Amino acid sequence: MKEKVIELLKKYSGHDNIELTSRGNTAIFAALYCCRKLNPGKVLIPEQGGWLTYPKYPKMLGMDVVEVKTDRGVVDLEDLKSKLDGASCFLYCNPAGYFAEQPVKEIYEVCKEKCLVILDISGCIGDSDFGKYCDLSVGSFGKWKPVNLEYGGFLSAKDKKIFEDPKEIFNTTSFDEGYAEVLVGKLNGVGERLKIFYEKCKEIKEDLKDFDVIHPDKKGVVVVVGFKDDAEKEKIIKYCDENSYEYTLCPRYIRVNENAVSIEVKRL
Repeated sequence: MKEKVIELLKKYSGHDNIELTSRGNTAIFAALYCCRKLNPGKVLIPEQGGWLTYPKYPKMLGMDVVEVKTDRGVVDLEDLKSKLDGASCFLYCNPAGYFAEQPVKEIYEVCKEKCLVILDISGCIGDSDFGKYCDLSVGSFGKWKPVNLEYGGFLSAKDKKIFEDPKEIFNTTSFDEGYAEVLVGKLNGVGERLKIFYEKCKEIKEDLKDFDVIHPDKKGVVVVVGFKDDAEKEKIIKYCDENSYEYTLCPRYIRVNENAVSIEVKRL
């Protein structure tokens, strides 16, 4: 059954080289380790719309971290371009903060001659083949992810050399094959699950169109709505309560660094 998991992840990642891990965070750490071994240098991450371990793990590996400007989470290509000298890799996720599609093709075009690209596809796995636009991809199967196994993760590599030279890192990772059968079912169903999330996000954006919906035309599995005062915040929260939508409050690095309500559609 593990072979079926690998087969599906090859399809979804667009890469032929797959490693399973016990956690998504373990996959991120291993991907950074690979980049450090192959291409030493600083790690670029988005200033917001990333994941909790993006600023932490490079430092654990002795790598400097440099933040790239964004337009409310969506990567600023010019700023990215200006910071590529001396970079080992650019680590980011699509969609930004789970709420806004990134220009993945353009990002890879900017980076590919300068540094490696690690693309976190936890929030879009099963949507499209992103493998051509990154050197490594990582993903989590944790709670409240589109593939919500509540265990495990993976990393993939475009070139097998990426995994061969730093292969010692994989002696520190593991995957309990007892989860494989359930994971196959989750992976097979993720495309339909994403469609449900996208439709629900579209509906919420329409309902809240008179508010500051952040990147309303960009696809995601969360809806983030900015507010300028407590009155607006309470109206958005009332809408969430009336419709039984879970929400979190920003500023938060993993969504946006401004006052906003993040409506957690992916928790449905």
